[in-house]
Amino acid sequence: MANAAPFKVDIPDAVRDDLTRRLGNIRWPDEPEDAGWTFGANLGYMKRLMTYWRDEFEWRAAEAKINRFPQFIAPIAMPNGAPLDIHFIHERGSGTNPLPLLLMHGWPGSIAEFLDVIQPLAHPERFGGNADDGFDVIAPSLPGFGFSGIPPVTIGPQAVGGMMSRLKRKVLGYECYVAQGGDWGSIIAARMALDHPEGIAALHVNMLPLRPSTGPDDPPLSNEEKAWFTSVKRNLRQETAYQEIQATKPQTLAYGLMDSPIGLAGWITEKFHGWTDPDADEPPFSMDDLLTNIMIYWVTGTINSSARIYRGYREERCGALSPGQAITQPMGICLPPNDLFPPPPSSWVQRLGNVVHETRLEKGGHFTAMEVGMPFVEDVRQFFRSFRPND
Repeated sequence: MANAAPFKVDIPDAVRDDLTRRLGNIRWPDEPEDAGWTFGANLGYMKRLMTYWRDEFEWRAAEAKINRFPQFIAPIAMPNGAPLDIHFIHERGSGTNPLPLLLMHGWPGSIAEFLDVIQPLAHPERFGGNADDGFDVIAPSLPGFGFSGIPPVTIGPQAVGGMMSRLKRKVLGYECYVAQGGDWGSIIAARMALDHPEGIAALHVNMLPLRPSTGPDDPPLSNEEKAWFTSVKRNLRQETAYQEIQATKPQTLAYGLMDSPIGLAGWITEKFHGWTDPDADEPPFSMDDLLTNIMIYWVTGTINSSARIYRGYREERCGALSPGQAITQPMGICLPPNDLFPPPPSSWVQRLGNVVHETRLEKGGHFTAMEVGMPFVEDVRQFFRSFRPND
């Protein structure tokens, strides 16, 4: 691997000591009666989560879970040509010719989303599968997220797509690979297919990555599509205030989230509840898994830099296909029933281009790999099986 250096997560004890002190001095807000989660992160759950974080959560165990995978740091050129360190897991797969898989997270996720699916993807024979279905799994921390460097300028998913292409081709030397993503990862994968198609054989996403064109030369919306748009608009009013803040004034928000662990945890936990099972009493994740993800933001100080991708997205204006534009690479879509927005009708999905595989999961939400790991793994395996090299 050209210019890639080994990496290991090893956060100083002083960071944990400072966190423990802060967790012992939380100023709790009030909450309306019978608020549940309708006003945001539920007070009762957050009190239990913070007590667990302070008294029981073992960060060193979380570090060990991350460090069981080979990790590296490599400088990757940003659009302005300046290098930025990108952190990535690189788990080489089993079998005679493992397929290189770029596995990308979103916000407010991290590589923690994939810690339980990397082994099944790379080594299926250890989980009752066929070794020749193995992948070389490359799971990067996106620029400004986790253990990657913080961009000194604002960049969006289109620019990140170029950086991920350079990571795969120039640093890792993969001439042919496939990509999978959710949230920002899905948009980055789609932009890579459009803007950096060299080497990317196919892509698989678990969120609709781009808005299809609806110009005068495109087919009119069906009644089913119109009804779906109505439900999406209803969700937009209720669920996307965070997007407006992070796309306009993220710096103001950052002062609270960087300085207060309960502020950071509340901001992230509400999404892990509302985008998965909003009618449940608590998020469908163990506190250890939830806190591992939150801790990655806390110990690296990247909540502000990660949020700026929303500003970059708005500045790039890269979220929709242009009239006549389509993704030509074979594309698989695996949609969970619960997400930030309701699943779109198949006719809308097909407008993206060469969609040859479409799965509607029976369970799961936005953080699909964390929620329904093995159905996610099986769908990824099934879709990419026909794109494996013959030699």
